Amino acid sequence: MHNLKLWSPLNNNNNLNSFKETLNNNLNFKSYVELHKWSVENKNIFWKEIWKFTKIIGNLKGNVYSAKNDFIKSEFFPESELNYSENCLSKNDDSDAIIFYSENNLRRSVSWKKLKENVFKLSNFFKLNNINKNDRIAAILPNIPETVISFLATAQIGAIWSSCSSDFGEQAIIDRFKQIKPKILIITDYYYYNNKKINTTKAIPKILEKIKSIRKVIVIPYENKKANLNEEFKYVEWIEILKSNKKNEIFEKFEFNHPLYILYSSGTTGIPKCIVHGAGGSLIQHKKEHQLHCNISENDKIFYFTTCGWMMWNWLVSSLASKASIVLFDGSPFIPDYENLFKIAEKEKINFFGTGAKYIDTLKNQKINIKKKFSLPYLKTIASTGSPLVNESFEYVYKYIKTNVHLSSISGGTDIVSCFVLGNPSLDVFSGEIQCAGLGMDVDVFDETGNSINNEKGELVCKSSFPSKPLYFWNDKNFEKYKDAYFSNFKNVWCHGDYCKKTINNGYIIYGRSDATLNSGGVRIGTSELYRVTESMIEISESLAVERQLLNDTEVILFVVLNKNIALKENLKNKIKINIKKYLSPKHVPSKIFSVLEIPKTRSGKIVELLIKKIINGKKLSNIETLTNPHCLMEYQEIYNTFKKNA
Repeated sequence: MHNLKLWSPLNNNNNLNSFKETLNNNLNFKSYVELHKWSVENKNIFWKEIWKFTKIIGNLKGNVYSAKNDFIKSEFFPESELNYSENCLSKNDDSDAIIFYSENNLRRSVSWKKLKENVFKLSNFFKLNNINKNDRIAAILPNIPETVISFLATAQIGAIWSSCSSDFGEQAIIDRFKQIKPKILIITDYYYYNNKKINTTKAIPKILEKIKSIRKVIVIPYENKKANLNEEFKYVEWIEILKSNKKNEIFEKFEFNHPLYILYSSGTTGIPKCIVHGAGGSLIQHKKEHQLHCNISENDKIFYFTTCGWMMWNWLVSSLASKASIVLFDGSPFIPDYENLFKIAEKEKINFFGTGAKYIDTLKNQKINIKKKFSLPYLKTIASTGSPLVNESFEYVYKYIKTNVHLSSISGGTDIVSCFVLGNPSLDVFSGEIQCAGLGMDVDVFDETGNSINNEKGELVCKSSFPSKPLYFWNDKNFEKYKDAYFSNFKNVWCHGDYCKKTINNGYIIYGRSDATLNSGGVRIGTSELYRVTESMIEISESLAVERQLLNDTEVILFVVLNKNIALKENLKNKIKINIKKYLSPKHVPSKIFSVLEIPKTRSGKIVELLIKKIINGKKLSNIETLTNPHCLMEYQEIYNTFKKNA
């Protein structure tokens, strides 16, 4: 069955086609599929050409790709050197590098010149305080310009950055940062979320007590005034650091595979794993994705709704290396109203607008007509990630946001700080489909026995190495955690944990995480397929489904958030069951349906099925502090208690 074609490029005037033209003339690619195949089979040539085309600043030397037969030990550009921050700070004028909005409509901007100057002042402070190459700097920060400055100053001197979003709870922060022993901690005095001013310093004494490696705390005032703290810990004022006229203007070149930042696995199964990413691998992968797949060019304005605890923040910051400006937003995307982010997009002439799929779903469910209020003439691309974007949400974008826009659904993860599958400005957009596999990414779909399959659901895999794979996991002897995370299913093949199908259009549909897939009665189904059915019903605004283990079988439990003035009576339960049976299969009809007030989510809008799966199966929870609404878990716990009573 063909999915509906929603958009076709008006012309071939894009960076991807320019890149094709720079390749040797005898490489006459007739299709993207041919170009992709060549990029995977000729990694040495391909990645070297990407370095040159995207104008990476550094010393390009020697071999491009070594140890090709061992996925984990393989290396890209082992003899080359660069400085990540130098690549992000190559522009030096008075135009805006960063534009920032808070939910209470505070707007600030930082010019390219000022950005560079402040990075140099902060890196000088780090040097004076004996922060050296490979030392860790940790941050608990909202999405403000100072976070970008702190990260670039860290990378400039070869130290390693790691950040948590301001809303992370005390234990979640300790679980992450204690493992990596940072020397400096950077925080703000407060931040805003959902019309609330939230103090971020209360947890600091406990964090300092538990993480003895922290020597200094830097406090950034959220609203650019002097921070006013009555706290029992010593700290350095951000404003005092920037008053100094001393700067460290040296961009020392580090090896391509020098560590840049540490990101964390979600932590739903024990203490989060610390994933170490390399400077060169992250930079070259992001520049490839930005320029070729997202058609980002110099002077473009790039927006992504993200927190600093999600990899999309790292991805956004790298846009600076393409001399594009970045637009930051901190707070709830729905304050003061549902249209707020598009109000900013129109005002700031944003060219690339990125967000989570759940944000688009919410606009659709609320029947928000963006097109009626905003013309968005500068907007070229809308990107969506975080969870599968279903057909109806694709169609909503074209009907109610903008007709002539490249809708780019993208998917990858924290593990690769980039994408396996994503958009393409030269290809048609089909409803519900991610357009293509990324260039240089040897993506496939395997069945359970490791055979490649087309137009059938299976595991998303990558069959050979790529530059942005993790360098290693922190404190991971002999790569044991690394191997267990990605290579326990198929030998020397990265298994990503996404349940997926390759379509007849050479696109991809992702149905959810493999570990959240429903496997009732031996028929596997992705949760996004179920939500597509339930959330198309006028009575339901959101839903979540998990599998509950029985003695020799499993059952599907469905939780629904109902629209106003709707009650979950027997006739509605029957209607839900009939729809699921009709559109999916009788085996996926839930045995129990419950009405709940909220679905648990992270700040980036991802729903956390695995936590609810654990509750409903009576397992212990960890790391609930990463949720934006942990209070709602009590509802699910009470439902589980009724199961126990009736057992």
